[in-house]
Amino acid sequence: MKNIPNKLASLLCHAGVWAGAWVATAAHAVNDLPGGPAVNQLNLPVPATKIAEEQNSLHWMMLILCSVIFVAVFSVMFYSIWKHRKSVGHKPANFHESVTVEVIWTIVPFVIVILMALPATKLLVASKDTTNADLTIKATGYQWKWGYDYIKGEGEGIGFISTLDSSQRAMSDAGKPEGDNYLLKVDNPLVVPVGKKIRVITTANDVIHAFAVPQFGIKQDAIPGFVRDTWFRAEKTGDFYGQCQELCGKEHAYMPIHVKVVSAEEYSKWVDGEKKKLAAKADDPSKVWTQTDLVARGEKVYAANCAACHQANGKGAGPIKPLDGSAKVLDADKMVQVQVLLNGQNNGAMPAWKQLSDTEIAAVITYTKNNWSNKTGQIVQPAEVKTARK
Repeated sequence: MKNIPNKLASLLCHAGVWAGAWVATAAHAVNDLPGGPAVNQLNLPVPATKIAEEQNSLHWMMLILCSVIFVAVFSVMFYSIWKHRKSVGHKPANFHESVTVEVIWTIVPFVIVILMALPATKLLVASKDTTNADLTIKATGYQWKWGYDYIKGEGEGIGFISTLDSSQRAMSDAGKPEGDNYLLKVDNPLVVPVGKKIRVITTANDVIHAFAVPQFGIKQDAIPGFVRDTWFRAEKTGDFYGQCQELCGKEHAYMPIHVKVVSAEEYSKWVDGEKKKLAAKADDPSKVWTQTDLVARGEKVYAANCAACHQANGKGAGPIKPLDGSAKVLDADKMVQVQVLLNGQNNGAMPAWKQLSDTEIAAVITYTKNNWSNKTGQIVQPAEVKTARK
């Protein structure tokens, strides 16, 4: 009886802990994300293409067929074991072969395999038919972002880098996830028109990545030095999400894919807007910049591409080396840092950034050489970067 108050206190303490955990979970409750994952999702995602729809149908057909076979085989087996058990007087049969049984268990599985193989093969061939595409886009995997280049069709010549939105990374670092699109929001989504066949050519700059959007029914490895392709035709407008599905390094979780499907009219407007932006950003590599202008430009390039690893204060984190006080940043030979950005280092731990323009590389190097405690006064001009590329 003396232990009852202590036990009651213990129960109340545990109840308080569980209640606190429940409140914390409720505070971070999320909803289904249209075009992305759903809460407690068990089935395949809602298809947005004919191929994905056929994949779902094939999945259910296979599941039902295998379930029927499972139930039938085990039902006969358990019935036979129970009905013909020794305890009720049955004795084992003594035979060595039966042509009828041999024929049946050869033909029946063969028919089943054919019934499964025919629709699967038809769907596989259709999913690999990238001919007669209305739009061709190259998706290049980088550690850890995607580069998109529109190489054929309306929008040809447009190219940009798609990176995890900085606010998402900040939430991850703080351990405070918020929003239904947590770790799926990007700064520049891939924009395509609805109802058009989109061919996606995949490759990579460093390690193996994989371009995948579940609701389109596509997943294609992006391999350095190789070119693969896949395709989709979105049947409805909206936002659709995926992620790199090949373990590509420590930032693998921060490499989302966001495809924005819009109407033909909206897509044409987007193309016009992007071409105007590209024209405005087109820099003459022979232009001579002032240090002030380069630093201002470099700050934006750094925030969009470098801060995720090296941090905004340049201090780095974990295995990521700091840029503030770095020997290579402070080196009197400024071409040392230029070569690092063009070619990478440490076996890809620091990836190459050749996808940036000459002006962007010159600007970000000038920014790091003249920011934080780095006060070298050095300037790198775009022409120097252009020469170093050769």
